[in-house]
Amino acid sequence: MISALKQMLQTIESWPPEDQQALAEAAREIEAERTGVYVMTPEEESAVEEGLAQADRGEFASDDEIAALWRRQGN
Repeated sequence: MISALKQMLQTIESWPPEDQQALAEAAREIEAERTGVYVMTPEEESAVEEGLAQADRGEFASDDEIAALWRRQGN
């Protein structure tokens, strides 16, 4: 199995960046399921920090904005 993975890694290096990113995300999810620990990407960590900063500033969506979002999503 290890040799098959090594061969696949060589192929993966030629994939477009978005495909490599998708594979990395899938691998992180598998690892999180195995270990019970999810490690955020720098982008995810940044988004969480921004969301917390918005909450600290009292920037919340109104009930009407949330209802409109659900309507757009078909719910």
